[in-house]
Amino acid sequence: MTTRTLAVVTAGLSVPSSTRLLADRLTAATDDAQHRRGVETTVEVVELREHARDLADNLVSGFPNGHLRAALDTVSGADGLIAVTPIFSASYSGLFKSFFDVLERDALVGKPTLIGATAGTARHSLALEHALRPLFAYLRAVVVPTAVFAASEDWAGGPELVERIDRAASELADLLSRRPAAPRRDPFDDPTPFEALLHRG
Repeated sequence: MTTRTLAVVTAGLSVPSSTRLLADRLTAATDDAQHRRGVETTVEVVELREHARDLADNLVSGFPNGHLRAALDTVSGADGLIAVTPIFSASYSGLFKSFFDVLERDALVGKPTLIGATAGTARHSLALEHALRPLFAYLRAVVVPTAVFAASEDWAGGPELVERIDRAASELADLLSRRPAAPRRDPFDDPTPFEALLHRG
């Protein structure tokens, strides 16, 4: 059985978080869809809430610390990506945007990507198309046709959210099964320059 790595980026702020819940359901559905295609999935989750201060430091200094670097490498080295954000003021969160601002320029080129979002009301659902999809198009990711939005009322147990999750997961699994596995990255291939380490101190 072949293996693909899946990075899951979630920008929920609370614990528990509906954003993390949606990310987990998308991940489980993708894993199931992959398994039906004879592909084993290795999942690595990046909780952006844990990197808020690291991201602020990176934006100011221009260099990620070791904790943030590991998260960036997780996303860069994965075969596929699931990215889920809460919607604030009709767009993705600042924390979510900051992470993709500091990611290497070409890290998502050609990477199969599933986007999702959560909010308190369905009025924000179009943010997936007017905010998230253009962001990932700019980063040259290959975004699946079905984006998944979950408002508060969607968690009541109706079939619509489950159907959207399953459809999006199947689309992502189709892309992943056709894409060669990403080469595993050696952390010693791109060491931090000594001058940067001095500046960081």
